[in-house]
Amino acid sequence: MKSIAVYCGSNKGKRPIYAEAAATLGNYLATQNIDVVYGAGNVGLMGIVADSALEAGGRVIGVIPHFLRKWEVCHEGLSELIIVDSMHERKVEMTRLSQGAIILPGGFGTLDELFEIITLVQLEQEQQPIGLLNVEGYYDHLIAHLDRMTEEGFVHSKHRAMVYANADMDKLVKDMNAHVFEKVQKWY
Repeated sequence: MKSIAVYCGSNKGKRPIYAEAAATLGNYLATQNIDVVYGAGNVGLMGIVADSALEAGGRVIGVIPHFLRKWEVCHEGLSELIIVDSMHERKVEMTRLSQGAIILPGGFGTLDELFEIITLVQLEQEQQPIGLLNVEGYYDHLIAHLDRMTEEGFVHSKHRAMVYANADMDKLVKDMNAHVFEKVQKWY
């Protein structure tokens, strides 16, 4: 993967470990020559990922709707800044610019982005591996629910297999890079 979309909170969360993971991820992607594509904020985990990648010499592309530019305190020091008209366009552009997605801890917006990319891959509109960076077990309950959805027959096992989860970002990215997409005869 030459570029990865990073979805995460515009807040830092209550535990310092989330900010530490965001900084480590930004640095890691930059040192691996992987471009960071993200929501263009300079606050919360978003800003930490971007700043860390930039400090390590990485390329960071931010995508933000014009109406959020002031609200989210847009990062003006990025390698590239793309302004779009809506949240939907933001997700479309971030997906277009990336070859994979990593999800750090976050709130409703982060989950919206996660499930949109999962759905696009499931419907074969995109072919991107998806990784949950499971910082201190943040996504344990969600991972268990994804497994339950599969066990109960609502998610095909091959679709479930495209969502990786790991607390070790190197292992996560290696798993994502090794993913082989298989066509599923029945996507539902």
